[in-house]
Amino acid sequence: MQHDLIAQARTWLAEDPDPETRDELAALIDGGDTDELAARFAGTLQFGTAGLRGELGAGPMRMNRSVVIRAAAGLAAYLKAQGQEGGLVVIGYDARYKSADFARDTAAVMTGAGLRAAVLPRPLPTPVLAYAIRHLGAVAGVEVTASHNPPRDNGYKVYLGDGSQIVPPADGEIAAAIAAVGPLAGVVHPEDGWETLGEEVLDAYLARTDAVLAADSPRTARTVYTAMHGVGTSVLTAAFARAGFPEPVLVTEQAEPDPAFPTVAFPNPEEPGAMDLAFATARRAAPDLIIANDPDADRCAVAVPDTSVEGGWRMLRGDEVGALLAAHLVQRGATGVFAESIVSSSLLGRIAEKAGLGYEETLTGFKWIARVDGLRYGYEEALGYCVDPDGVRDKDGITAALLVAELASVLKEQGRTLLDLLDDLALAHGLHATDQLSVRVEDLSVIADAMARLREQPPTALAGLAVTSAEDLSQGTDRLPPTDGLRYQLEGARVIVRPSGTEPKLKCYLEVVVPVADAAGLPAARARGAELLAGIKRDLATAAGI
Repeated sequence: MQHDLIAQARTWLAEDPDPETRDELAALIDGGDTDELAARFAGTLQFGTAGLRGELGAGPMRMNRSVVIRAAAGLAAYLKAQGQEGGLVVIGYDARYKSADFARDTAAVMTGAGLRAAVLPRPLPTPVLAYAIRHLGAVAGVEVTASHNPPRDNGYKVYLGDGSQIVPPADGEIAAAIAAVGPLAGVVHPEDGWETLGEEVLDAYLARTDAVLAADSPRTARTVYTAMHGVGTSVLTAAFARAGFPEPVLVTEQAEPDPAFPTVAFPNPEEPGAMDLAFATARRAAPDLIIANDPDADRCAVAVPDTSVEGGWRMLRGDEVGALLAAHLVQRGATGVFAESIVSSSLLGRIAEKAGLGYEETLTGFKWIARVDGLRYGYEEALGYCVDPDGVRDKDGITAALLVAELASVLKEQGRTLLDLLDDLALAHGLHATDQLSVRVEDLSVIADAMARLREQPPTALAGLAVTSAEDLSQGTDRLPPTDGLRYQLEGARVIVRPSGTEPKLKCYLEVVVPVADAAGLPAARARGAELLAGIKRDLATAAGI
């Protein structure tokens, strides 16, 4: 067995085009580190609806140039099988370790396979790539990014020609094409022959960002901005300048791309501590709001002044921003369909219903939200907002930031704030309070065991609220295709449990709805909501054995 493992590693080593991972793997072989080799060669990174994502390193269970070349060759074979021979593939990348290498390898493989390849001019936000696919009439797009994952990770996200991320059956067909790729020596991989795009593609995207704003809207909101060591700063500041907003005050420690992400444990605005520098900057600059992007700038976080919390600033939940943007679009006379994933707040449905707009609920992820017919606005609680679906059929942290700044400006002119509008929504529709129980694991069997336990012994009550229905979403519903998840409806609450699609996490999404008679009742409703969420979280953890 050990002999087979070493032989497998030596075969991989002989093909590896990257001196860095070759040295790494040779050291493992020479050192006889069979435990680490076994982990690296336990299988292959699986290509799914999120593409590829994993830790950088040598071997088929890590992200590296060999894995990327195989992925690109499989994607090229799939596209040609779909009759797209000679079609254009646009490739974007972020500023993580190896991202530029992976983008160049992808362009080389596409060129060698008889497709045309064009690479974005430099590390840019993911939504610029999503825009470029449709703008340039491409048959597919690839974005090299691990979004908000830890610094040691990278990833590979695939879009087809409609500008949306892949969904079944395309993901399975691409995975099969990747599995069919033979030795790397047989993958044609020229040194040149692809196009590196100029700044005009970014200029076209920036021109499009203006379309999300009302022509005569106020542009007075003052912001503090952090790119979280990612690629958002230059694009967001350019978009704000074009729109006529005051220049954002930058969190200087996090403004420039840095793949080490030195000031944050996880470069995700939702993670504890990630926004501390932004809060400190805001306490000095006294802006109207804080805006943060994740490293590839497809997500947008918002924080607001709040004297009731320690430090004077509060991060809004993704569901709160989702509802605020919906209310703003309704106020502006938007038509079309509002959509969200099943893990997001039911408040969006109530806002759409009252406005006489269409409403759709989808599986988790913008690959599903972006495909809703007639989509005008879509959001997901994990800080993702699609506010210009005709331009970018994906979440876009730049245009979402513009729309938030416009809303804050409108309210500022009225002497009001985003928190005041949230109060209005609670009075109109009931207080919708959401929270998440998220458990990061080293051993994925912990997640499987928790799901199995909940399926075998579903809870009958949580926080004293009776469970009125329990759905196993792996069976599908009349509105949703099958997915690995569980949904519980309670009296005045809802719970969804699912494994994360991109991280080793079990995620539980909680929502309670508390009726509010008048403004005087808001503090008591918030206290009741917090109490119920804490109770549901406690009881659910016990039921799942986590």
